[in-house]
Parts: sequence; structure tokens; C-alpha cells
Amino acid sequence: MEQDSLESQLSGLKAQVSALEEEIRARTTPRDWPPTGYYATYHLMAGAVLGLFGAGTSLLFNTVGALMVGRHPLELIRVYLTFPIGEKALTLESGFTLAAGCCLYLATGMLLGVPFYYVLTRFFSKTSGLRRFIVGTVLSLAIWLFNFYGLISWIQPLLIGGSWIIERVPVYVAIATHLVFGWTMLLIDQWGRYVPDRGAGGPKALA
Repeated sequence: MEQDSLESQLSGLKAQVSALEEEIRARTTPRDWPPTGYYATYHLMAGAVLGLFGAGTSLLFNTVGALMVGRHPLELIRVYLTFPIGEKALTLESGFTLAAGCCLYLATGMLLGVPFYYVLTRFFSKTSGLRRFIVGTVLSLAIWLFNFYGLISWIQPLLIGGSWIIERVPVYVAIATHLVFGWTMLLIDQWGRYVPDRGAGGPKALA
């Protein structure tokens, strides 16, 4: 009888422990995880990563284009570096400063990729491919207009004393650069999609 009593008490204690563990899990596990709707934080981070790819592609596009017309391969980076260091950036041939300029260019692409991808996935995730292409093109041109004529056209003369970016980057080069950036993000758009998995396997990050 004593053995049966001890086993009964042990079973009761195990049941209490299981109940307590379940209560702890219920209190510590977020109720809304995994997200079943639009996962904004994920898409903002994905936009930064895809923006890096977009910036890398546009930089490669400009490098090849510059070589084809006999210019310095990093001519665009030299012109952009006039923003922090002035006209002397135009004479740079190699070295750490140009490398830092490339990194800054890529970082800018990551920053611009965030709002670009948010708008694309938040409001146009289920539209047709043609409409997404049009939206992506419009967004790319909007970024160009904002960067060049909303910011650089007055900030660089105000802070540095010159307007080298506006003067030395042809309009068609600036437009093409931003379009390549946007079209690249459209092309690899599915890499960053968050697709909720309502089964037992958890959420899927890629479509």
C-alpha cells in the first residue's frame, strides 16, 4: 500500500510539473508568432539586403559602361565622393578612399532598398508582373528625382561649395543607374518574401 501511495503522489507531482511548464510556455511564447499577415520587420530587413544586391548591380553596370567609353572604371564613385571631400575626389585613381566610396555606395543602396521593398511588398505584393514592373520603375525614378533634385542639388553647394554631382553625372546615366537598381530588386524580389506556413513546420522565409 505504501508503494502505491508513493507512486500516486509521484504521478500527481509529475502532473503538476507538466501543468506549470505548459503555463510558463504559454506566458513566454508570443501569441502572434509566427506572424500570419504582413511581417513588416522582416520585409524591411529583406529590403536592406536586396538593396545591397541592387546597388552592386548598378555599380557593376556603371563600371562596365565607364570602361566602354574610356573613362575611369569608378568614375561614378569619384563623382559621388565629391560630396564629402570636394573636387579633389575627381583626381583619385586608386586607394582606400575609392574603396570606401564603393562601400558607401553599397550602404546607400541598402538604405534606399528599405522603403523601395516595403512599398513593393506592402501594397503591390499580389498585383501582376507588369504592374509591379511599372511600380518598380516609377519608384526608381522617384528615388532618382529625390536624391538628385530634392537633396543633392542644394545640399552639396551649401556644404561643400560646388555642384559636381549634378553637373558631372549625365541625366541618362543617373536614370539608368537608378533603373538598374530598381529592376534588380524586382528581379530578385521573391528571395526576400515572407510566406507564413500555417502548418507544423513554422514560417517560410522564401517564396
